[in-house]
This record gives sequence, structure tokens and C-alpha cells, in this order.
Amino acid sequence: MNKSISQDIQNEKQVSESIKRFFHRFHVYSALKQSNAYKKKGIPVIEVFQYLFLLIFSNRSMYMNLLTGKNAPSFAKDTVYRFMKSVQINWIRFTTILAARIIKNAIVPLDSEERVNVLTIDDSMFERCRSKKVELLAKVYDHAKHAYKFGFRMLTLGWTDGSTFIPVNNVLLSSENRKNRINDAASVDKRSVGYKRRQLSMEKGTTAMLELLKTAKNAGIPAKYVLFDSWFSSPSTLHAVKALDYDVIGMVKKTPKMFFRYNNEDMPLTSIYRKNKKRRGRSKYLLSVIIEVVKDGEVIPAKVVYVRNRNKKKDYLCLISTDISLSEEEIIRIYGKRWDTEVFFKVCKSYLNLSRECNSLSYDAMSAHTAVVFTRYMMLSLESREANDQRSMGEIFLYFTDEMSDITWIQAFQMLLEMFRAILADNTELSEEKIDELVDAFMNTLPIVLKSRLQAA
Repeated sequence: MNKSISQDIQNEKQVSESIKRFFHRFHVYSALKQSNAYKKKGIPVIEVFQYLFLLIFSNRSMYMNLLTGKNAPSFAKDTVYRFMKSVQINWIRFTTILAARIIKNAIVPLDSEERVNVLTIDDSMFERCRSKKVELLAKVYDHAKHAYKFGFRMLTLGWTDGSTFIPVNNVLLSSENRKNRINDAASVDKRSVGYKRRQLSMEKGTTAMLELLKTAKNAGIPAKYVLFDSWFSSPSTLHAVKALDYDVIGMVKKTPKMFFRYNNEDMPLTSIYRKNKKRRGRSKYLLSVIIEVVKDGEVIPAKVVYVRNRNKKKDYLCLISTDISLSEEEIIRIYGKRWDTEVFFKVCKSYLNLSRECNSLSYDAMSAHTAVVFTRYMMLSLESREANDQRSMGEIFLYFTDEMSDITWIQAFQMLLEMFRAILADNTELSEEKIDELVDAFMNTLPIVLKSRLQAA
């Protein structure tokens, strides 16, 4: 019994030291201050933020901490509520600044210059089904489960080098359609960040995506490509992202309503497919063509790769790249980096209490909560990388050991084949079994102490 208690105390110390080291190394307090989170007097905001950050590792909610008196904060619960409901704190800026520091100071130095770094855009359900009084609550269609649910679409921008995924920023999207919103936004000062945050939540997903990309661009996060699935791949989006000086690699819908220029004629991808001779045998892809993406008279050349479904000859996926210098194999390989986002969503929901920890009705509080969860994942992702990358041990190891492997072409292609198993009417997703497999692989790379704490929670 005594051995067990002493082991628990030792584990708590190790977790606490890891967290303190992370906060000090990447100057979390200064990131908060740059994001308008500071107090002239009273409890320092870093103490409140650190307390919220630690809740997942204590295996107790704030309510239980206050009830039992164990791990209770030195400040009142109203202090926490005021902090989370603040309309002045720019949480998008905070996570972007922190992500930029981690990427530029801790991860990029471990990679070679030839490594392709990318930004990924995806969304996931943020359910709030227990109360209909939540601010900006909306009926949102869950494409994975083919049903409407109460909650938000958590639109997330992430960064990956093919080995490590770092969430950059996000916005909880309500609905641009007033009929789908259960509640309106609270009345706040129109000059505040909170007002702008609410306005952004009622924009279309593509508009919000561009705002997140601009913030990442201004923070100097190094990336050459932006990856997204078919929900964002329209000619207007491709032009908008290209205008930000990023190239796009994305999935495109096989719809007769979306046109691209091929041989001086505007036609959908299905018609382009029928007009061309397919590659024979067991080729990894069926067809590759150069097309033009036209929007308001402006033209962008792009390469479309048709990937075959070996189990169903008439079935195929379409990948588009605005960088036509890339080979077909490289387009498939780079696109495979997008599935790091699926691991992120699963870990946040299953281990980091994304949808269970915050019960506030305030939109500001929910935004603050997602920022805390993003910060937790950043620390875990960095711990995973440095626990398995010998190059992080010092200058000698940096020059004399191999860098962490990037995703291979065969891994990316296998992911595409996996998608054929789970193709839905209008959407493509990896199967739950495959996502669970990727999550298990991520969890197994974490230090044992952190892993055990998260599994207990």
C-alpha cells in the first residue's frame, strides 16, 4: 500500500515537472499576455490557465476538487468563470503564437530542409446536447453519422511534418443560416474580440478557414501546402488559398455541378475522366490530367489525379494539386499527412475531455476550453516526438542520428484504399477501426506516466 502511494506521488511530480518545463520553455505566460489575457492586480492569469490545464491529469473536475478540498485552487471558482468568459482574450491568437513557437523552436530544427511541412483543415462535431440554452447553439449535420445534432462544427487548422501534428487554431462554427441556430449571440461590446469571435462563428466554413490561415501566415508558421477534404475544395477556395501564397492538395467531389477547364472547355471531373484513356494493369492511379481552375477570369493550373478502387473498378477518388510540378505519387503521399488530424480529434474527445469538461453556456467559455485542450495536445505531441526522436537529445545526436520518418507513399496510398471502405453519400472518412489504430499508435509513443494519467481520466 505504501509503495503504491509513494509511486502515485512520484508520478504526480513527474507530470508536474513536465508541465512546468513546457510552460517555461515556450513562455506560455507571454503568449497569454500577447493575446490580451492579463490582470493588473489579483490572481495572475497564468495560475488560472495552469489550473485548467492540469484538470485532465488530476482525474477530477473543478467541482470535485472544490468539494473534496484536494487539488483545490487558491482562488475562488468565480475567478475561473470570469477568466473563461472574458470577451477580451483572443484565443485564436494565443494558440497560434504557442504553436508557432513549438514548431519553429522544437520541431523544425529536427527535420531536414527537404521535409515537406503542411497545414491541414478539417472539422469535427463539438456536441452540446444537454442544454438548449447554450449561446449560438445550432443544429449541425454530422456527416460521419448522417444525423443532425445540437452543437458546433469545430473547424481546426493544424500543422504537420508527417511525424508530429500540432493544432494551430480553431473556431467553433455555429451556422450562417439563422433557421438552424437555436440561440443568438449574447450582446457584447462590438469593439471587443468576443464580438468578432461570435461574428466569425456565423460565417461560412470556407470564410472562417481563410481567417485561420491568415492568422497562421502572420505568425510565420512554415508550410508550403494546405490540405483539406472535398468539403472545402471548390474553385473559389482554391483561388483564395493560392492568393495567400500556399499551394493546395485536396480531395474533390465527383459532382456534375463543379466545373474545371480542360482542353478549352468547362466540364466536371466525371466528364474529364470519361474523355481520357485510363492506365492499364495494376497502376496505382487511373489517370492524371492538367486542368485549369477558373474564377472571375483568373486562371490557376492544377493537376488532378484519379485514384482507383481495386475492389470496385468503376469507383475512384479525385485529388487536386495546384503545384503541377509534383508527381502523382508525391501528391498522394503528401495528402496522406491529412489523417494526423483524425488522430488529434479522437485523442481530444477520448482522452482530453473536449466535450465533457466544459458545461458553460457562454460561447467565450467554450472557446477558452478548446484553447486549453489544444494546449494539452501540443504538450503531448511534443512529449511524444522528443521521447522517440534521438535528434532532440543534443547537437551530437542531431548530426549523427536519422530524423523521424515522414509518412511514406505506401502508407498514404493504403489510407486512400481504406477510405473506399467508408465512403458515404457525400463524404469520405476513415473507418473507426483505422482511426482507433492510429490513436493507439500515438498513445503508445507517450511517456508511460502521461499515458497512464490520461487513460485513468
